[in-house]
Amino acid sequence: MQWAEERYAEIATGWDFVRCQVDLLWIFMVLLFPAADSSQAEVSRHMEMGRQFLSGGQFADALTHYHAAIDLDPKNYQTLYSRATVYLAIGKSKAALPDLDLVIKLKPDFTAARIERGNVLLKQGDINQAKADFEAAAKVDPSNADVSKKLASVEKVKQIIEEADDYFDAGDFVSAEQLYSSAIEVCQWHADLYRNRAKCREKRDDVQKAIADYRTVTKLLPDSTETFYKISQLYYLTGDVEESLNQIRECLKLNPDDELCFPFYKKIKKLAKMRESLNLLVREKRWMDCLDKAILILKAEKKVENIQLDVYRQTCKCNLHAGHFAESISACSEVLKHDDPNDIDVLCDRAEAFLMYEKYDEAIEDYQKALNRQEESKRAREGLHRAQKLKKQIGKRDYYKILGIRKNANKRDILKAYRKKAQEWHPDNFSDENEKKRAEKKFVDIADAKEVLTDPEKRALYDNGEDPLDPEQQQGGFHHPFQGGFPFGENGAYMVLEHRYFSIARGLKLASFMVIPRFPLTHEESRSPFFKEEVLHKANL
Repeated sequence: MQWAEERYAEIATGWDFVRCQVDLLWIFMVLLFPAADSSQAEVSRHMEMGRQFLSGGQFADALTHYHAAIDLDPKNYQTLYSRATVYLAIGKSKAALPDLDLVIKLKPDFTAARIERGNVLLKQGDINQAKADFEAAAKVDPSNADVSKKLASVEKVKQIIEEADDYFDAGDFVSAEQLYSSAIEVCQWHADLYRNRAKCREKRDDVQKAIADYRTVTKLLPDSTETFYKISQLYYLTGDVEESLNQIRECLKLNPDDELCFPFYKKIKKLAKMRESLNLLVREKRWMDCLDKAILILKAEKKVENIQLDVYRQTCKCNLHAGHFAESISACSEVLKHDDPNDIDVLCDRAEAFLMYEKYDEAIEDYQKALNRQEESKRAREGLHRAQKLKKQIGKRDYYKILGIRKNANKRDILKAYRKKAQEWHPDNFSDENEKKRAEKKFVDIADAKEVLTDPEKRALYDNGEDPLDPEQQQGGFHHPFQGGFPFGENGAYMVLEHRYFSIARGLKLASFMVIPRFPLTHEESRSPFFKEEVLHKANL
């Protein structure tokens, strides 16, 4: 600038004023055009950097430079087209369309832009406009084979969609679905095609695939409250209350007062809370509370089978542990019949309930099914072994039946039943010799039943198919200790107390109780009820 001022002072004093004016114009042109050249160079630099990043797959960096180039030169169709290609590369077709529109407006004969826009419009399902772009490109470049293929594809997909709609209206949902799938291969971003295919899948009860299509619609049309509501409904029908709640919340994010979504949200939220409470009760093993909560859920939802089956899955377990074996079998059977016939937990729960009714074959079958589903299942493997052992015990003494109690009876119930049975079958109640002998045997069985079932360890053995009082099963565990003769000679009478043997002096007199007159005692005599705990108790021994 200083040089220009000096030059102006020099020529101002000269003789040729006209030449002075020309020189001044030249000076200002020199000052102006370097700035224009610099701006164009900056655009070129950004364009080159954008191309480099694009070729390297660094799309975000490429976009940054194309943005800068367009800010410097908003009507450069080449820069706009380059940015559109980046948008398309990262799946932002909606952002690419305005750039392609402007490119075609600036340069209508730009065939590449026409083809790209036609491709985008075809994928979006705007078939007529896509056809117009391909036809315009064909006029500019009639020999372009790619354009000819595009035009043929447009006509074909248009016909496919029309046929699919006809099949749908006629109720042939299988054929309609197949044709919609073919159309989707071409029109990949056509929301209506996904929605129509989802409806076909709903009609065929393929709910999970229908949900997948509706989810695609929400990505193509993010503001579709109706679609979020539909997805929520479908999840609810499958019994997935939690995911149903998530989807209805997406609807409410778009419109908190939506007339469909808000009432449905309140219903799902209430049910989800009850289900959460039910699951907690199961974890805490509060079996009766679990059953009460299950009744409330079934009253709240009487129509959706999958939600009811999920409740039955819990009542299957809760009834089992609450001692309601028939109800447990019924609930388990509903789940296995209408949901998953190979549900391991449900199979094992039902098998345990079958064991309580001595239905060993049914229990073995359920345990075997569970093992077939999961070979490493410890519960199924141990249950199968136990059921097989219990089946082998058929015909042997059943301590639960002897006392007339259920297999889940507690110690208090066992003792109560024992006292009642012992009083009923006390040998003193019978005068007939044969009846007395029968009563003696019954009395021994009653005492043995009480002994086993009131001892946790012995009861556990018995419940697992082993009789702790059976010498054949115990291999030394509870054998009669004097089967080879009595070690204390003929001066000792031996009496049994909980299968432990004691000696009392010969000739002991106990009112109303028999003293065994013969020595040594036989095995049956040593197990006689007159030498059981009742005798010893009254003798203060």
